[in-house]
Amino acid sequence: MSEARPPGVLGLDALEDLVRRGEVDTVLTVFPDLQGRFMGKRVTGRFFLDDVLGGEGVHACNYLLAADMEMEPLPGYRYANWDIGYGDFRAVPDPATLRLVPWLERTALVICDIFDEETGEPVEVSPRQILKRQVERARLAGYSVACGSELEFYLFRDSYEDAARKGYRELSPHSDYIIDYHILQTTKDEYLIRQIRNGMDAAGVPVEFSKGEFGHGQHEINLRYADALEMADRHSIYKNGAKEIAALNDRALSFMAKWSMAEAGSSFHLHSSLWDAAGEAPLMADDADHHRLSDTGRAFLAGLLETARELAWFFAPFVNSYKRYQLGSWAPTAIVWGHDNRTCGFRVVGHGSSLRVENRIPGADANPYLAFAATIAGGLHGIEHGLQPPEMYRGNAYEAKDAPRVPTSLHEAIEALRASEVARKAFGDFVFEHLLNTALQEQRIFDNECVTDWELARYFERG
Repeated sequence: MSEARPPGVLGLDALEDLVRRGEVDTVLTVFPDLQGRFMGKRVTGRFFLDDVLGGEGVHACNYLLAADMEMEPLPGYRYANWDIGYGDFRAVPDPATLRLVPWLERTALVICDIFDEETGEPVEVSPRQILKRQVERARLAGYSVACGSELEFYLFRDSYEDAARKGYRELSPHSDYIIDYHILQTTKDEYLIRQIRNGMDAAGVPVEFSKGEFGHGQHEINLRYADALEMADRHSIYKNGAKEIAALNDRALSFMAKWSMAEAGSSFHLHSSLWDAAGEAPLMADDADHHRLSDTGRAFLAGLLETARELAWFFAPFVNSYKRYQLGSWAPTAIVWGHDNRTCGFRVVGHGSSLRVENRIPGADANPYLAFAATIAGGLHGIEHGLQPPEMYRGNAYEAKDAPRVPTSLHEAIEALRASEVARKAFGDFVFEHLLNTALQEQRIFDNECVTDWELARYFERG
């Protein structure tokens, strides 16, 4: 699993040389929020080297880990609220994440970890720290987990500003037909998709390939696998960067789970495999087994299956997320597993050292830090309890009888999460309650503070 540092990833000496020669004048100091978006500050290159490095970092308001998509501070959080005044935290750069941003002029980027201003301790509810804790739990148990991201998105001829002015209706997808594996239409899109592929490679986010997907203007770009933390960082850089590159070309692209009920949803196929603690020996496969899975691999898979429903919120965090789960839509509805079977919630693929589990439940809107943390927590649960997966499913899993189902709404996912002893034990009470409140507030806002276009069309005249 270990690999050399990809091109584009910088050492501090290299950054200092680039700043001194005027080839980098801006450093993006960023961290993921609860929605998986990058927050942070643009820092001048010299100030970054002289003042930000060395532990001081940059300071930001802690409401950023207690706010929704609209940047509204939300009630119900113990970590940050009006009663304790919304103080600061410190965002301290992780030098291992430093890289160039080739699509922005003279710019580098570094991902930060969040620390309490007073105690200096890591902020436990920050998504990167949540994932780090699960990585450490795996290490102490003698394992590491490799992950891979396959992300789908829709590309539009409209700019983001055009789309907003239209109320996100009557948009123009970048193709007039479904482009799954099509080369002709993807050639028409190549002026932009190539910028994304090459930009990511040059930013130390290795890309394997791109392809057309099962929608009008839908694309998929697959990133090379890595350990869970590195993969979450790459995933977030990719999502943010793809949007930036689109915006610089007066185009919009969306990772929304279901932008139109007439189109396929956008997935985040989450690949995971188990390795030894050093990340050197793969532990999933046993060719002597009927299903080519080792005993440990079977327990890991069983844990993913058993916890999939109660941890579904980690893979589908928004009201819109649950619109993906439609019969015959390429998004799963049954929590079953099969070999190379795209109708199942979990698909076992590869062989030997590449044997892995593809979780098809996550949408492209999921926060990768939380999705990977849930993957590790679920897999460890299976190993700790010596679980065995149910019999492999054969056939069309959309027609599965008596199989556990993916939640059909955020309401349903919240109730499953609320009852989850696995999540509470894995993440701890404080973090668990913080994440549960995040889910509850998203549902509350939709239920009680939102009038949809559907309601207006249905009830304005005839209600």
